[in-house]
Amino acid sequence: MSAVTVTYALLFYAATAILVLGVARKIWIFARTPQPLKIPTTPAPTTRAGVWLRMLREVTVFESLFKSNKWIWLFGWVFHLCLFAELSWHLRYFTEPAPFFVTWLHWFTTFTGLGMLAGLAGLWARRFLVDRVRYISNLSDHLMLVLLVGIGASGVVMKFFAHTDIVAVKAFFLGLMRFDLQPLPADGPLLVHLTLVAILMMVFPISKLLHAPGVFFSPSRNQVDNPREQRWARGWSAEYDNTKMGGAE
Repeated sequence: MSAVTVTYALLFYAATAILVLGVARKIWIFARTPQPLKIPTTPAPTTRAGVWLRMLREVTVFESLFKSNKWIWLFGWVFHLCLFAELSWHLRYFTEPAPFFVTWLHWFTTFTGLGMLAGLAGLWARRFLVDRVRYISNLSDHLMLVLLVGIGASGVVMKFFAHTDIVAVKAFFLGLMRFDLQPLPADGPLLVHLTLVAILMMVFPISKLLHAPGVFFSPSRNQVDNPREQRWARGWSAEYDNTKMGGAE
């Protein structure tokens, strides 16, 4: 087995472990963080079903961002839509046979790589052109954008210019899942792409990209607006109430 195959196999085993354990730990922390105040962003739904509908709109069409800034919404939504399509399309490398809906994406993924880069270009440009955004931007924000642009650009290069053996790539990743290493093509653009993806997987649990699972734990989005109908007590506020009532007794 070549050194490239062994190196990238170990790299992706490590990256997967860091990603899964890191995100699971963060979700555990999010779930245990107290929410002592009722602070849904108004106008907010007054029923739990309404909250679920609001969250659905938030994660699919970025409703609050659309209301806030149409240009940022456009670039952000294009990037996330194209990223979702690319991730779905990449399922073909990890499944055999591939899910039925993956074949439907074939025509669409011709443009999604370019759409990702266009969306990232707009989001990156605002960090230079918008004063208030430039003021709060730090080095890590730019490095994450460099990483995402590198992943998208290397993918576009492989799609249109430097094709690789996708059958061998699929065999490699299926082999990883079965602990049966298969040779990985040593093509330059492919190795760059895989290296950047592995880096992204490892830094994801400690980056601002955690807004992906974090949005579901945002009290301004996931709370029902019913403070008059039902008293809210959760976290340390509930413990305080119990202690106070116990002392009164």
